[in-house]
Amino acid sequence: MTIEEIKRRLETVRYEEWEAVRASFDTETRKGVLALIAKKDRQFLHEQAERDDYTSRMAFERELIASGFERIAGVDEVGRGPLAGPVVAAAVVLPDSFYHPGLNDSKKMSKRARERAFEQIMAEATVGVGIVAADVIDEVNIYEATKLAMQEAVERLDDVDALLIDAMRLELELPQTSLIKGDTRSVSIAAASVVAKVVRDKMMEDYAVLYPGYGFERNAGYGTKDHLSGLAERGVTPIHRKSFAPIKQM
Repeated sequence: MTIEEIKRRLETVRYEEWEAVRASFDTETRKGVLALIAKKDRQFLHEQAERDDYTSRMAFERELIASGFERIAGVDEVGRGPLAGPVVAAAVVLPDSFYHPGLNDSKKMSKRARERAFEQIMAEATVGVGIVAADVIDEVNIYEATKLAMQEAVERLDDVDALLIDAMRLELELPQTSLIKGDTRSVSIAAASVVAKVVRDKMMEDYAVLYPGYGFERNAGYGTKDHLSGLAERGVTPIHRKSFAPIKQM
């Protein structure tokens, strides 16, 4: 085979096939072919590292499954800190076959990576979303509003056996495991964080059309310079949290 033919052949090799395919080149001496093999080795080493990381972050799910639970929902929220917009939570039950390399805490993923993961999660998983608006946040405080959003997300699911929650306990009659930094330790919680983030970001982009001049499409309601400038120039909108400083002083 020519080097170009080998290159095309290696482009289609799957991870599961690589050991056998690589063995077929044991006697190869051409530098160009050896370079292609080395490149493929690096690719599959990276893929194996991703698989190992993914598997390690399924430990809490596996433990619950071993205890007899079948439908385990990861639960997370987005939007505690912004000055405007709702707090959004998601609850996600992943199927056994689900695999998405790179799925992690939504804050650690690029927008493009989040959106790709979101599409797969919505296509393959069971998802519930809870949304609590700014006026309710002002009424009950952000901590209680976060719990309300999470509970709404869970209640939108059917037949959930147990919950894995990012640093929270809910007033629900379900077995719950609360994990500090859960979105980096559990794939199910990471999936929930991605869904909540993508849903909330889209909401804030829509609000940017209704309320221009605050930069909601860029800052998602956080207190950035352009947001604070918009507040100074245009005042408070209906989606601002009036119990949050500096808005409560305005």
